[in-house]
Amino acid sequence: MNRIKRRQNNNIVHQNKKKITNINRKKSIFENLANEIIYEIFEYIDTYDVYYIFFNLNKRFENLFLNSNLPLQINISTISKSKFEDYHQNIIIPNRHRIDILRLSNPFTVDIIFSPPRIILKFIQLKTLVLDNIDAKYLKNILNHSIHLSKLHSLTIHLIDFIKNSTDFYLQIFRLPKLKYCKIKLLTMDDLTLSTNIFSSIEHLVINTCFPYESFHNLLSYLPQLRYLSIDVIYDCYHKPIDFSPIVLKSLKYISLKLSSMNFNQFEQIVKNFFHYIEVLHITSSNDSEFLNAKRWEKLILSSMSNLRIFDINHSGLVGNNSSIYHDVINEFNSSFWILKQWFFKHQHSWEKGSDSGIFYSTNPYRRKDYRLYCQINKETCLNIQENNLNLVKHLLIGGKQIINNSINYFINVNELTIKDDFKISHHSISTILNQIISLKQLIKLNITHSNFSIEQLMKLLHFTPNLHTIKYFSIFFNGIDLTSIKKIDLSTKNQVKKLEIYHEGCTIEEFQIILNIFPQLEYFKIGMSQNEIEQFIPFLASKTYFKTHPLFFLCISQLRKRFIPELNRLIKSKNLHDDYLIKIVYCDLYLWW
Repeated sequence: MNRIKRRQNNNIVHQNKKKITNINRKKSIFENLANEIIYEIFEYIDTYDVYYIFFNLNKRFENLFLNSNLPLQINISTISKSKFEDYHQNIIIPNRHRIDILRLSNPFTVDIIFSPPRIILKFIQLKTLVLDNIDAKYLKNILNHSIHLSKLHSLTIHLIDFIKNSTDFYLQIFRLPKLKYCKIKLLTMDDLTLSTNIFSSIEHLVINTCFPYESFHNLLSYLPQLRYLSIDVIYDCYHKPIDFSPIVLKSLKYISLKLSSMNFNQFEQIVKNFFHYIEVLHITSSNDSEFLNAKRWEKLILSSMSNLRIFDINHSGLVGNNSSIYHDVINEFNSSFWILKQWFFKHQHSWEKGSDSGIFYSTNPYRRKDYRLYCQINKETCLNIQENNLNLVKHLLIGGKQIINNSINYFINVNELTIKDDFKISHHSISTILNQIISLKQLIKLNITHSNFSIEQLMKLLHFTPNLHTIKYFSIFFNGIDLTSIKKIDLSTKNQVKKLEIYHEGCTIEEFQIILNIFPQLEYFKIGMSQNEIEQFIPFLASKTYFKTHPLFFLCISQLRKRFIPELNRLIKSKNLHDDYLIKIVYCDLYLWW
């Protein structure tokens, strides 16, 4: 018996030695690679991961990293304060001259990296700068110094606070001498005024915010080299007639506009004055039925957009209040003009009691990344409802009052889902319904705007979405729910959610703790709280007892009342929160990072 045990022990020791030998052999094989090959490997790995994987491995890899002249791409989004401080001190500061791409998605990191703002002049190789979710505290000075960055050709800015003077902001960007690509998102209410002596080098401009129709001419006046223009929402604020002066933009080939509170007459004026050379038009409109006037579109295209190759429309709204009138109107888009150009269209609509709305859109192929599944279509009156190609769709929005469990379309590449308020919740399992149209395992983002989508339904859905990373919840999270029953549910095995945003005021300390239990991998949390809840929550933050065992390191408390902010500052100071957290208040939102 002892011999058998001894033999088994010897076998185990031999196997362990064999494993260690194989590990050492693999390690030595990797370490024997030439520097050039290792540098090529580094190019396929994020700089942050290279640092934490290789930097402290041994002296050789540390020297390879520090002594290289290869450009660095820095991407800082979701990272704890302690890890960032280490990364900033050891990598960013010593290698400013090597960084050619810098992405910052944290409202604190810009203040640290560009303090003082003239530090940006040390980034002499910088080509692409992305400032996402930042406040405007240092932005003016940063942009002023950026004029001297001779290689900066791409700029993305997403501001989380309000800009009082948008003209100054735009002019700072337009003065950057080498800029070719610019993407902007900001909060502002004023118009863009005209200056006669500034012309930008920008060729590709994306404005992901509301932009006034009245300022459209002024915007184009600054951009003589513009080739690509996309505006998320262009709106008419004053509803007054405007006579635009024509601008010849021979390079402008691509236009994408989402119109709000604008009619076809206003859009037509834009086309006739500015769009004579465009080849691609994506237009999103609503309400005004003239956007469904095929004859008027045909006349406008022939007279003012003769080079148009791609016509992509998405219109929400109906003509009249019955299906026969609606179908008569949209059938005009089946004439020879549209067929010869290979421009085809489909529609969805609902005629249920109290609901008379629909969507008319271009297809074959469907060119947009977003698709709204509105409702089931009446197969007797709506022909050609099967979509031929939906492979480009990444974001599916589900709405409409009719159930979708018999949907004829399947969206093979969708990774983001929005469940809208007009989606009818049935007695069927929601996961069963959704799996018929998308792969739940592919989902990484989930947006819920449905007011009756309960937390129980969400928790059931989480079992089928193992790769879900981000949830945005536009409703009451705990709506008459027994908190005791929620505590008993274990979701830790499959739930990988790291970012949660709840756009509704109301969260007690107990509810906050339950949320952290439901999402054990959560790193970023945004929630609204009442003044009373915040006053109780600050001492809880000061204790830090709960965060010692949870990975959460970023918290945003939104929708603060302005009159409460001075009292909040006094409360934060009295509890010495600045000792453990970086804290800032930006436009009625409180941010904490640790």
